[in-house]
Amino acid sequence: MKGQEGFQKLSAVVLSVLFISSFQGAHGQVELIPVGPTLVNALGGSNVTLAVSFSGARDPVVTWFKGNQPVVTWIINSNSPADIANDSSNVLRIENNGSLTFKDVPKRFTGIYTVEFTKSGLGMVSATFTLNIFERIQNVTLSTQPAFAQEGAERFTLQYSMLQGVVEQQTWRFNGKELQNGTRYMIKGSSLVIFGPKRTDKGSYSVLLENPFSSVTTLINVTVLYGPDEPIVEPLSVQPFYEAGDSLLFLCRAEGFPQPTIEWVFGGRTVSDFHQGVLNLTNVQTNQGGVYTCSVFNELTEKKLEKNITLNIYERPLGNPLCSVTSVNNTDLQYQCRWAGGTPQARLSFPALSNTSSGAGTFSLTVTASNNFEKTLICLASHPLEQNTCNVTASGPIHFLPIVKTTIDADGKIVVTIHCVSEASPQAVVSWSRGDEALLDGLAYQISSDTTQLKIRSYNISIFLLTPNFTCTCRNPLGSQRKQVQLLGPSISDSSLFPNQDGTIITLTWEVPPTSIVTGYQTRYPVSRAVEKVKNIQHNAAPHNNGVLRSPPDYNRLNQTPSERSVTLPTFVPPPPVRVATTV
Repeated sequence: MKGQEGFQKLSAVVLSVLFISSFQGAHGQVELIPVGPTLVNALGGSNVTLAVSFSGARDPVVTWFKGNQPVVTWIINSNSPADIANDSSNVLRIENNGSLTFKDVPKRFTGIYTVEFTKSGLGMVSATFTLNIFERIQNVTLSTQPAFAQEGAERFTLQYSMLQGVVEQQTWRFNGKELQNGTRYMIKGSSLVIFGPKRTDKGSYSVLLENPFSSVTTLINVTVLYGPDEPIVEPLSVQPFYEAGDSLLFLCRAEGFPQPTIEWVFGGRTVSDFHQGVLNLTNVQTNQGGVYTCSVFNELTEKKLEKNITLNIYERPLGNPLCSVTSVNNTDLQYQCRWAGGTPQARLSFPALSNTSSGAGTFSLTVTASNNFEKTLICLASHPLEQNTCNVTASGPIHFLPIVKTTIDADGKIVVTIHCVSEASPQAVVSWSRGDEALLDGLAYQISSDTTQLKIRSYNISIFLLTPNFTCTCRNPLGSQRKQVQLLGPSISDSSLFPNQDGTIITLTWEVPPTSIVTGYQTRYPVSRAVEKVKNIQHNAAPHNNGVLRSPPDYNRLNQTPSERSVTLPTFVPPPPVRVATTV
């Protein structure tokens, strides 16, 4: 109020000075001089005068214009009232010297005012004033559009608003630094526009609003939404593979505001631990290998990014690799290498056979048989967790001796079994013939599934003794061995008697030819030798020591005391005059 009262006193002084002005001009011309500045700032609701002084004419016509519109017209010293625009009559008053006074001036009277003094015969003179009506700035607030700045958006706007006031000058600052119009900022009207906001634009923004009568500074803190950035998985280097049973720990993180949510996804399911971004796998198994996805999401920016890592979980194969060789159509050799289990399956190869072929888990190669393959071949078995080998040797059938065994079946038939086996790799296939006739599995002859045994059944032993002889041939792709079997009737090739040291026991041993058909034994001894003990020795179908008779067994053990014997000897009963012992 004190400022307004001083302004009114000043206006009165100006008016009193103007009353002293004379209308006489030096050369009969109207002269007009503004009194004081032509730029006038006034507080809304106060009184203000646009003061002028004129000379050179009596009672000129005075007209005041606001812009191009006349608002007051009056003849100096006229008794008639001034002609004042209707919408301004309660504000405007023209003074006796032509100055224009505004009473309780409203803000709408801001503008450019021109005054013209006109006198017939003397012409017209004018002067121009700029009047700015201000209000005190009150209740300034800052707002943003949109509510949050987002990194990468086209623009972000800050705008001030106020309850009242007229702003003559505004100054925008970011963290105390004044901002100017340029490529990043534009100050226009009541707004500050930030082009392409970044996360570094986060901070304190202020605006200083000023006019000649007041100044107000208002602050606002701006948060910039951003991210998530590209996810980072630690450790940064994922190993090529891990072994089943290992424990693995990975951390995924990503920058962003607000802090993005992080989760691990495997097979379409979330597998995150209770700590956000942690992937904790203990005692991993092979079915846990695959692609794991770290997914990061910012709820406010609605931006989502993903990063994949591939975990290979390997398991060792079982045991050791196994090598084998088999016959294909009895002409070719098929070498096979197998190493069961393992993730991934082991890579197998026979470098000596091929340096370009290999297989996983099981690998085989078929080659045409020749003597060059009677050697040891090595299979290289390679697995990420272990390197191993196995080997196999192919060989043709070797010399062998047939084995003949005779039994009696439930029907009382004599059953002669001939067994032919020759050591070979791959296993030899046995074919049977009698003379020039090949034998087939049927009623007369039964051949085992592995072809190594031939059985002949008959009630009549003469059937077995007829010529021609039986022949077995053992064959594989690397060769063959053939043996003929001539079946013989019951016969003894050699026999021996062995008395004990006391002469109380005599042991009889005998040998039977390997191809002799024998179903039982009889021994006879005289009554005077009733104390003799007959020991029957079961025939071993295979000849002993390649056809040479075995050395006699140690019969001294028959003289052992009862406590030293492993079995109890039978109690002696005096035999009848003739005793027959039969052993089958």
